[in-house]
Amino acid sequence: MAYFANRAVNLLNLHYAIHSIALFGSGAFFFVFLLKAGVPLPGVLVSIAAVLGGRFLIRPAVVPLAARFGLRRVLIIGTLLTAVQFPLLAMVDGIGPALFALCAAASIGDTLYWTSYHAYFASLGDTEHRGHQISAREAVVAMIGIVSPLATGWALVTFGPQVAFGATALVQLAAALPLLGTPEVTVARHVPGAFKAAVPGILLFITDGWIATGFMIVWQIGLFTTLGESYLAYGGALAIAAVAGAIGGLVLGRYIDRGHGIKVLWLAVLALAAAISLRAGALGHPVLAITANALGAFVVCLYTPMLMTAVYNQAKRSPCPLRFHVATEGGWDTGGAVACLITAGLVSQGAPLAVGVLLSLFGAAAAFVLLRRYYRTAA
Repeated sequence: MAYFANRAVNLLNLHYAIHSIALFGSGAFFFVFLLKAGVPLPGVLVSIAAVLGGRFLIRPAVVPLAARFGLRRVLIIGTLLTAVQFPLLAMVDGIGPALFALCAAASIGDTLYWTSYHAYFASLGDTEHRGHQISAREAVVAMIGIVSPLATGWALVTFGPQVAFGATALVQLAAALPLLGTPEVTVARHVPGAFKAAVPGILLFITDGWIATGFMIVWQIGLFTTLGESYLAYGGALAIAAVAGAIGGLVLGRYIDRGHGIKVLWLAVLALAAAISLRAGALGHPVLAITANALGAFVVCLYTPMLMTAVYNQAKRSPCPLRFHVATEGGWDTGGAVACLITAGLVSQGAPLAVGVLLSLFGAAAAFVLLRRYYRTAA
């Protein structure tokens, strides 16, 4: 069965499933907790931009580390370092030293983790079954997303941030265990032409970082305020959305692998544009916001396989998958940071959060053009 035929990918997906308990638990409360901890809304967005800027500056160091220690070991180190940010998050009290330390820790951990993870997945996965493997991963992650935000919201209310975020750090540390059974992937010290080959991926990830800012980051902050800044209500809304995501998770991957990428792309991008518009209009209306959040999660399960099938296959064909993802992740940081700063400036001048959500429409249009070019060539 194409979904589970590759043992190394299965272990990597198990790792990502455990990682997602943290990512969709305390990670989903990252932005809203900063707001609750006294960081003003523009300050939250600038903090996120600072994290992305730090990642951009640190990222080139991943290549020599992987060349010396191997890609799998760098991924394990990144997994462990990512856990550090959660106890620091619990210590934030407005703009101050704890917030600065959190931004620095998140920059370092996320840089090592995401760059090596994407390169590792690209290297171990199968080009002909890429859609299946990504869809299986996203479906499992969506199911985890049903329980994890509910548990985190309950823990925050019942035990407080130190316990809730401390438990998340332990889960994140446990995510390294499945990686002990996966193969090592070596990285050459010098690979001519590697970064030039990454240009299509860079453009795709610039648009994805731009989309994610409005569609995910700004939206989550707006959803939290719409639901009265209640951790339990916010966690419940995320859980409902995860049910929709789990339904859509396995649907489209096999159609991509059968060569129907253009047809699926039209559906995915039109659904994404509709979801962005609905989310922008739902802010301030709790029932409509919960509905928009659920539909958006379903759309993500359509869009993500389209995007990542293209990116992972380009990475595997490139001279060096790691250098490819160093460059593309830098593109994501650029798109996300610029969108965060623009939104922060607009909000500080009195613009509603809906404007920040609607900015994602520009990214959706650009992503459609770039992905159509890829799938036409692939066909």
